[in-house]
Parts: sequence; C-alpha cells; structure tokens
Amino acid sequence: MKVFVDQDLCISCGLCISICEDVFSWNEDDKAEAIDDEIPEDLVEDVEEAVESCPTEAIKYQE
Repeated sequence: MKVFVDQDLCISCGLCISICEDVFSWNEDDKAEAIDDEIPEDLVEDVEEAVESCPTEAIKYQE
C-alpha cells in the first residue's frame, strides 16, 4: 500500500497523525505528510482509519 497527503486539501487538523504517528507527521508548512510512501503491512488498518477519518479526504492511497 502506498499513501500520500494532498497538500492542497490538508487543513492541518492532525487526526491522521494522532491515529497513526508511525506513518504521518507534520511538514515544514504545518501540514500532514506521509513519512514513507510504502506502508508496512502491520500499519495498513491504522492508515485506512486515518483515510476514513480525514475531514477533507486529503489522504489518498493505492494498494
């Protein structure tokens, strides 16, 4: 699974980071970003929860 955060849609609410800080962090623009594109298998469920929780649907992923 690969994941990224659309910087134009991100409103810096931080839900994704609080749900899965092993995958998401703050960038220099104070917006969320994926630390690595490729997600380890054991974190897939957390990433899916972050995707579903994002209020602006800024997180995109592909399997």
